[in-house]
Amino acid sequence: MPHPGADPDTGTLIVFLGAAPERAQNQAEIMSEGPTLRGKREIEHGQLLARGDPERTWGWKTAAGQVRARRRAEVISRSAGLGPGVLALEVGCGTGMFTEWFARTGARLVAVDISAELLQQAHTRNLPPSQVRFLEKRFEDCDVDGPFDAVIGSAVLHHLEIEEALDRIYRLLKPGGVMSFAEPNLLNPQVFIERKFTFLRPWLSYVSPDETAFVRWKLHALLEKAGFVDIAITPFDWLHPATPAFLIGPISGAGRVLEKTPLLREFAGSVHIRCRRSPPPHRSP
Repeated sequence: MPHPGADPDTGTLIVFLGAAPERAQNQAEIMSEGPTLRGKREIEHGQLLARGDPERTWGWKTAAGQVRARRRAEVISRSAGLGPGVLALEVGCGTGMFTEWFARTGARLVAVDISAELLQQAHTRNLPPSQVRFLEKRFEDCDVDGPFDAVIGSAVLHHLEIEEALDRIYRLLKPGGVMSFAEPNLLNPQVFIERKFTFLRPWLSYVSPDETAFVRWKLHALLEKAGFVDIAITPFDWLHPATPAFLIGPISGAGRVLEKTPLLREFAGSVHIRCRRSPPPHRSP
């Protein structure tokens, strides 16, 4: 679940592969090539977050937030098949917190974001440039860096024009490649209020002006329309970032039960999305 004063399911757009940020395009170039009001607002929101402590704002620095982050990174990594020999594109890497987790699998990473300010923080992680490269560019412009075995991310798709983003991800993947993301669940009561009660936005600095959230069966239909196969969208995560340390264990255990309980599981804080680009057609010998 999101934190009342922080929404850990938010994120900005990034692609990264290594340690040092490469300003493949500066923000003016990004906007001149794809000038959308939504993109401009996302860049401005990234600048706002970078003035403070983004990871604290998103709820990742509490004891419970760190438990949530570790589990989320493991879920995304495992379902995407990250490991040595795998080339993955991370969309919306932000401060590089999840990039660091993904890099531990041994996969090579291209991590992109349109926020130069957040990428500067990612650079301080000193990830090996032979394995991870941070790029300031739109993920839509990553053809030259792929194709990819996997396209991954945490809390970023809900910042995008979703149908266009899914089509682009499909084309960036190799045939049979995997898409794996964790995103906010619109059926979660707190997420619903944050996204639908827009008059509250001035008091919710962690929520960008255009971000939304997903209902899993509607998203399933969009993934099918984009051509993806083996689609699985699973509600998960009942641990609130504000949970006191001594309650993390019991609440995590109860959450695992709720995640398996029909109907109740639909109200979890997040959904995990896993699907594949259609494999190449089988050729008879």
